[in-house]
Amino acid sequence: MSARWSYAVWVGGMLLACLALRVIDPHPIARLRLQVFDFYHQLKPRQFDPAVPVRIVDIDERSLREVGQWPWPRSILARLVQRLTEAGAIVIGFDVMFPEPGRATPEDLLASLPANGTLQAARQRLLAGPLDLGDVQFAAALQGTRVVLGFMGSADGVPLAASAPQPVERGVPDTTIYAPTFQGAIASLPRLQLAATSAGAMNWLPEHDQIVRRLPLLVVVGDDVRPSLAAELLRLGQSPTARIVVVPAGARNGIAEVRIGNAIVPTDASGQIWLKPTHSDRRRYLSAAGVLDGTVPRSEIEGRIILIGTSAAGLLDLRTSSLEASIPGVEMHAQAIEQMALGTYLMRPDYAAGLELIVLAAGGLSLAVLVASLRPVWGVTVGIAATIGFGTASWLAFSRAGYLLDPVYPGLSLAAIFAVAATQLYRSAESDRARILGAFGHYVSSSVIDQLAADPQRLTLGGETREITVLFCDVRGFTGISERLDAAELTRFLNRLLTPLSDAVLETRGTIDKYMGDAIMAFWNAPLDDTEHAANACRAALAMMQALDGLNAEWAAEAEARGEAHTPVAIGIGIATGLCCVGNLGTERRFDYSVIGDNVNVAARLQNQTKQLGTPILVAASTAAAAPAFALLPVADVDLKGKSGPVTAIALLGDPAAADGAAFRRLSDAFLAYRAAAAVGHADNARARLDEVRELGGAPMAELCRKLAAQPLPKPADRAESG
Repeated sequence: MSARWSYAVWVGGMLLACLALRVIDPHPIARLRLQVFDFYHQLKPRQFDPAVPVRIVDIDERSLREVGQWPWPRSILARLVQRLTEAGAIVIGFDVMFPEPGRATPEDLLASLPANGTLQAARQRLLAGPLDLGDVQFAAALQGTRVVLGFMGSADGVPLAASAPQPVERGVPDTTIYAPTFQGAIASLPRLQLAATSAGAMNWLPEHDQIVRRLPLLVVVGDDVRPSLAAELLRLGQSPTARIVVVPAGARNGIAEVRIGNAIVPTDASGQIWLKPTHSDRRRYLSAAGVLDGTVPRSEIEGRIILIGTSAAGLLDLRTSSLEASIPGVEMHAQAIEQMALGTYLMRPDYAAGLELIVLAAGGLSLAVLVASLRPVWGVTVGIAATIGFGTASWLAFSRAGYLLDPVYPGLSLAAIFAVAATQLYRSAESDRARILGAFGHYVSSSVIDQLAADPQRLTLGGETREITVLFCDVRGFTGISERLDAAELTRFLNRLLTPLSDAVLETRGTIDKYMGDAIMAFWNAPLDDTEHAANACRAALAMMQALDGLNAEWAAEAEARGEAHTPVAIGIGIATGLCCVGNLGTERRFDYSVIGDNVNVAARLQNQTKQLGTPILVAASTAAAAPAFALLPVADVDLKGKSGPVTAIALLGDPAAADGAAFRRLSDAFLAYRAAAAVGHADNARARLDEVRELGGAPMAELCRKLAAQPLPKPADRAESG
């Protein structure tokens, strides 16, 4: 599989996995989304408005101290209802259930008296009467007032008693089946239920982290649809004849909104309202003890919806909200009523999940393309920018329009997609690097390989024309050497010889084109630019000669130890600089990185001329012009096969330091004087100058001088013609 297809499969698979995980929406993902919404609430909580006509009559610690421990006698609760009704409360709701008969009544006290003595007859007559006078009194107080009693839907409860027709209209189609459903309910005594105006569900459906973020506006108990305590109080706060209408969702199955009188409340599919909480505020609370003793101002009660509940820690009616670790449950009912009365809603619209999936898909595809086509740092930048964009859009939707849109999962998904994309690119890069190492590891230096790995496109099939310096190196007399050695010995000899010669090329940023038996072809200024390619080739040639001197010394010592004579190994090197075609030459299935052109032939021919002229390194005039600082000596004009005219063969005798030495200057002057005398046929002067060259040049020039001395000088006729 190609790198491109592998990248597409892995990144596409990760994108599909992220999309599928979002559709499944497991608890950790949902919890993460909800925690983001909590954070939004903490950044911008709803502010409490004291003008909203909702108050809580609190069975607080003061009330427990002054009135007594809970549960209170029903007669006290009756008096509390009467006081609130007389003070002008519009509707009263109990965030409390009364499933059992009241206690601590006078009948209870009589029943506790001993059954003997003179009290026996009176006790029996009293005990024969009803034992629920407190409940009767409480029921009497409930009649004729707007009081809503709370109940809890339960899997093992009993059917609810109803004193009036149910106010909920189910709508068509009936989508109340999506509301929280219970087999029965735990509720107050039937006598109290029938006396009250209606009943409301107190059920909460906390999330998996036990934080209450939504409140059901209706529940299904058996076959009946019942409003929640908050919804019923809001309805009765408007009018006893107001209705609760369930509006089905159009684009999805479920509930779209619940109309409570003239309030249109958007909900989720199960008919729950998203709470937009405030911080707990004591201005909502009226002490029950203060209501009973008349110290609470009438203005705090008149015209208001009153909830009766408790904030006392010992009564354990505490919940956790998005803002508070512990808040009385009755206050959450009160905040829900406030929110609906003000028309301040939070909505997670029908299209939210679909929009998040679209954003994830579009962002994931864009990121995958950008990471593949740009540098990874740009992919990171785009991914971070996209995540910030999602977060900003989500925050603005919450803070300005009340919409709940998740920015975190798309952002985390983009991070996962980027990680997979980056991993695949890294694997592809490593594969390219391995390919480069395989193709060039034996031919170029490690620094060149590193640069090629950063740009693998240089390994595509094809070539380019550029100035190249080419070097040919060949072993002199290799045929005789190979005749003296068997195959294994010859292999060891070549490996020992070619290793330091190759190192000299690689250490000067050269590329080894090929090995041809005992010969090496190398070039500079490709595949990477090298502004000093001619000079580096000259340095490599001098290093080769130095390495060969060391090898000859080793071989001489080894031969002496064996009692054998050693014949020094000699090499010839030819160098030429000029325009060549360089690149991957061959077929798509098999190619070599090589160089072709006329200057390749010139370098090869100059290498052959080293045998004729007796100097180990010859360079072309183009190379000498590109590396003038070296010790260069034009030794002869030679005819090369394939060239129409003579070519100047220039001997490379040393590095720039040697060229600056007095010894080389004297040698150069003597040799130029020899060539001038030889050119005009002055034999005596030419021989004298050649002797001087031999003396000044020593062993490196001895063979050249011997070759030149054997050459005939121009004849007088030639001199005349030349003159």
